Amino acid sequence: MLATLQPDLEVVFRVLLASFLGGMIGWERERHGISAGIRTYSAIALGSCVFGVLSLIGTDPSRIGAQVVTGIGFLGGGLIFREGNYVTGLTTAATLWATASVGLAISFGFYVIGILTAIIIFLLLYMPKLRWWKKISAKVSKPNRDLA
Repeated sequence: MLATLQPDLEVVFRVLLASFLGGMIGWERERHGISAGIRTYSAIALGSCVFGVLSLIGTDPSRIGAQVVTGIGFLGGGLIFREGNYVTGLTTAATLWATASVGLAISFGFYVIGILTAIIIFLLLYMPKLRWWKKISAKVSKPNRDLA
């Protein structure tokens, strides 16, 4: 009985891990007042993981994966706005797109690359909050805005 449940448990683990990693990235955004937060990032990673797992059942796993990449790219494109010389939403769009890769990596069983990618995304979002970052970055941010 356990041997027949093992593939299902593996899929459950993949979905939960992808959702957790996406939520971790979203948590960093949410705690700094960015509207796309835990639920958004978790849903992106969760959905891309499930689509990836489902694509493994089909004859061509790359087809669904490719659609996830373009679909999330399209979704992210709607988040980018320009206000004069200032662009908002670019980081959110880029990290949503990258978070989809976390879900896909986990869905195909590439746990190390999925976890590593999530950590790198998290660090990229966290770095502007560090003191030394302001010394090396020439970016001038607007107060109380998405630093994207």
